[in-house]
Amino acid sequence: MIPDPTQTGGTPNKEWQPNASFPVIYMEGITKNYGRIHALSNITLGLSGGVTGILGMNGAGKSTLFKLLMGKLRPSSGQVRLFGTDPWKNPAPYARVGFVPEHEKMHDWMTALEFISTFARLYGMSRKEAEQEARRVLDFVGLSDVANKEIGRYSKGMRQRTKIAHALVNNPDLIILDEPLQGCDPLARTTIMNVIRELGKMGRTVLVSSHILNEIERITEQIVILHQGKLVALGNLHAIRERLDQIPHTIRIVGEDAKALAKDIMDHEAVYGLSFPSSEELLIQTYHFGTLHAELPGIIVNNGHKIKVIDNPDDDLESLLSHLAGGTV
Repeated sequence: MIPDPTQTGGTPNKEWQPNASFPVIYMEGITKNYGRIHALSNITLGLSGGVTGILGMNGAGKSTLFKLLMGKLRPSSGQVRLFGTDPWKNPAPYARVGFVPEHEKMHDWMTALEFISTFARLYGMSRKEAEQEARRVLDFVGLSDVANKEIGRYSKGMRQRTKIAHALVNNPDLIILDEPLQGCDPLARTTIMNVIRELGKMGRTVLVSSHILNEIERITEQIVILHQGKLVALGNLHAIRERLDQIPHTIRIVGEDAKALAKDIMDHEAVYGLSFPSSEELLIQTYHFGTLHAELPGIIVNNGHKIKVIDNPDDDLESLLSHLAGGTV
């Protein structure tokens, strides 16, 4: 479990309490311009509880959005509220926020325990309380066995988990993670994903940015999609996919005899095109992706086809954005 500072006397800003009648995050008409460049355009968004994926290609505005939430940038227009409070007028809500930026230099000469304990002290904890809280959050992210190892000797995944632990030491209600999986090996990614899912289950509001669709799919179904600074989709990822079911999709199948499979699939009402990049490869074009994908296994098995691969080459964020943005990606 993540430590609760109220049990150790380490509660920061006791006099300030979140306004429960407002969303944890509320942005209304937010625009951020850099001269003629529109980093964000008229974003209105309210979020509370659970994990939300912030999706977008590089340059979509994800990091700008996070910097606005963290008070690192002031919006050109619009308003930001954290727990119902304008943080530019009252910074107290930041005591309930944990933030992991995409790029950050760390004190490589310190151990993880020293690094996180130092930040815990900044929240008003005693030396004993700070060490206790640091050990708890390090255990939560799976680093308790290397807590006394210098950060400079950590792998990329271990460094990312240390940053997450540092963001949790104040027992935040809102956790913002900017590209936390970038550069991590598969094992580290799985570990970090498990940590993020657990935070969501605990009722925390967690924002996770990524430009890789399947990363976010493994963490949450609730997404916000940004494209060129604009909000192009918000809600359940599966519901958004269902809205796109009538858009052309490609299904790629690799097997022993692509033409034999084509004969068995060509009359299906969901198929409108077939092509053969090689003798073992079949590309199927369909306007009814969900229907065809659900029936393909039965067609393959009932006709005795031997298949090596079935995948969807256009089932990625770039393709999804292309459909949502009218082909302008």
